[in-house]
Amino acid sequence: MTSADRGAGLPVRAVLFDWGGTITPWHEVDFRATWGAYAAALGHTGDAHTAFVAAICAAEDAAWRRGRSGGGSARLHELLETVGVTDVHPGAEEALAAYRELWEPHTLTAPEIRPLWEGLRDKGIRVGVLSNTIWDRDYHRSIFERDGVLDLIDVDVYSSETPWVKPQPEIFAHAASEAGLEPGECAYVGDRSYEDVHGPQQVGMRAIWVPHSTIPLDQQVSHDATPDAVAHEIGDVLTIVESWNWRGADGGGGAGA
Repeated sequence: MTSADRGAGLPVRAVLFDWGGTITPWHEVDFRATWGAYAAALGHTGDAHTAFVAAICAAEDAAWRRGRSGGGSARLHELLETVGVTDVHPGAEEALAAYRELWEPHTLTAPEIRPLWEGLRDKGIRVGVLSNTIWDRDYHRSIFERDGVLDLIDVDVYSSETPWVKPQPEIFAHAASEAGLEPGECAYVGDRSYEDVHGPQQVGMRAIWVPHSTIPLDQQVSHDATPDAVAHEIGDVLTIVESWNWRGADGGGGAGA
């Protein structure tokens, strides 16, 4: 599907956003440290602590690799079950709190997001979130509430509550449906070219790439997708979408370069 075909002259009625590295600034996360805090709160020390961290990191890495190669989604509780931890495991609640405490600095919403989302909604454009994540809806929504942007989200979809992960086309079609729209009426914004450009374009969504994240080489997948637009600053998204809608209203087509 070419850029000219995507949107087929339709106005953009919703903009869906990736979460990590897009809504939040890009951070390099020390996963061994976050899981190390979890293991310590469970009471693991010495060799037991080392073994636990190695096992859970391997399980998480395998889950993400599976997703990038066409496999299904994963959930936090499933990863923990691979290392023998369930919700009723002694210390599980305290361990989760310790894990989330180390994650918190990496979850902060970028300050530019609220004015951008307000600008989109002022134009009658819905705002959505579509994230690959092992975390549940309630936790993500608590983050958005903490940062004062939950009230601006019209639709939110998390891979942890679906069978799919980005870039599978089904999850993008599902998100558009949750917004009450056709995929061609939506634009997707993200920092990962494979997941966030190739993925949404498969179903006819226009893709806006935010190229400011340093994606590790082992997380990159070769592909030939070209974004419909590039936002060098996240605030550029509003201008891009306005230009598409203006051109569409003027009869000039719905997608831009």
